[in-house]
Amino acid sequence: MALPGADRGKHDLVESASRDPEKASSSYSKDNSNLAGDNSHPSSKFTTYIRDFERTLVKYNLETRGVQRVLPHESEALNWRSYLQPFFLWTSINLAAQNVTLGMLGPHIFALSFRDASLCAFFGSLIGAIGVSYIATFGPVSGNRTLVFARYVFGWYPTKLIVVLELIVLLGYSMIDLVIAGQILSAVSINGSMSIVVGIIVVAIIGWLISTFGISVFHTYQRYAYIPQLIAFSILYGVSAHNYDLSTPSQGDSRTVIGNRITFLSITLAAAVTYSGGAADYFVYYPVHTPPAALFSITLVSLLCSFTFTYCIGIGLASGIAATSAYNAAYETSQGALIVAGFTESTSPGNFNTGFGKFLSVVVAIGLVGNLAPPTYSSGIDFQVLGKNFQKVPRVVWNSVGVIIYTVCALAGRDHLAEIITNFLALMGYWVIIWVGITVEEQFFFRSRYGFKLGADGLGSRRGWGQSYDWAIWNTPEKLPLGIAALTAFLVGWVGAILCMAQVWYIGPIAKVVGEHGADVE
Repeated sequence: MALPGADRGKHDLVESASRDPEKASSSYSKDNSNLAGDNSHPSSKFTTYIRDFERTLVKYNLETRGVQRVLPHESEALNWRSYLQPFFLWTSINLAAQNVTLGMLGPHIFALSFRDASLCAFFGSLIGAIGVSYIATFGPVSGNRTLVFARYVFGWYPTKLIVVLELIVLLGYSMIDLVIAGQILSAVSINGSMSIVVGIIVVAIIGWLISTFGISVFHTYQRYAYIPQLIAFSILYGVSAHNYDLSTPSQGDSRTVIGNRITFLSITLAAAVTYSGGAADYFVYYPVHTPPAALFSITLVSLLCSFTFTYCIGIGLASGIAATSAYNAAYETSQGALIVAGFTESTSPGNFNTGFGKFLSVVVAIGLVGNLAPPTYSSGIDFQVLGKNFQKVPRVVWNSVGVIIYTVCALAGRDHLAEIITNFLALMGYWVIIWVGITVEEQFFFRSRYGFKLGADGLGSRRGWGQSYDWAIWNTPEKLPLGIAALTAFLVGWVGAILCMAQVWYIGPIAKVVGEHGADVE
């Protein structure tokens, strides 16, 4: 079964050539030599090496395509497995220790009860997942990557600002993944003998390998990656649940509790909605007749279930810190160590096997690769969206640059994970929410008035979803909108965000109105 997301390779180029030599030539240049630079200039040893590497990828039917649009004739057949893939993809991404550590913030940082924190996590995930599911539907209908699609709203030049912000999100999340993986692997080693640094580097290399070899390998990995994670986290629930504090109420006066609820909901919302910046990337090989409602619904259900599942584990573990000395000691070491303690420090009858608990902790740590690979893959695409000169550098190189950046950042920030999560997630969520809101407004209030545009290449979208976009002009600046209105709305949205944000380093005047510590009401 050829799953949507696989590159077609040489066989398809021969087939395409028999139908339309111009398209075949275009596809080949996009997927291969054109990615390694301009062939009109003498090649350096480095570009020669990259071209040889890309030819090897094509030989084994692996993806070398970068930011280039996937044309309708290049899409894969749609079948029942295609509908399951989005569910597996998002579940594998979200059944990750990163979300467990984020859930810990509810009881431990914001002093919320198990019930309050769980409800905030559920509704925050739901709201954020709606934005992701909406953006994902534009992958099949356009064949364009997410931030290429952003050009149709923000124009060529303002989109570069969106791209830079998205790169910060992608590399920032990857950094958090590496730190948590390093913490867990260090905690399971004998007396913490393995440095966090080693774990960070090991997981970074694995994530680089999966993302570099293209979306076919990426989808294959994500199709099965959720299975060991689901087993491990289910066991973690079983052996640690007796230590969860389900009765202690949220701490603080009523206004402070309300503020803390709002802020924690905002953080969980931000964690979900930030996937929007890459949501369409993973479905560009789906055919244009893929039902948007089906893709939207599957994505929404998968995100909501996986987010809520992992958040509640973290909320439960953190709720037990005050009453369980082993949990308290572990959290003093790191959030990753608390996950390990959940496996190994059971006080129930028939104490859980410590050795097996450590093994499951390693499974959870390696499982962070499922959360790491998507932003690594998308970062290689997004670097190319910055402009035509950036497109001359292959996605493989940009993937590697991204890995180096977030690995170095993870090594530098490995002792400040809680501060990074609480400040970084909410801050990055602001711009994504604004961008999604402007995109929705463009689609339903402005584009809905326009008729169908087939496009200069005769390969526009089908009638229906996305019908008012000329997808063929994705890389033609003079034909794209100027983006002045969208940019203005974006900046105005940021003014509102600044007035309403509540961070450790800044609390906006509107946010100050709610509770002792303010509320992130943006």
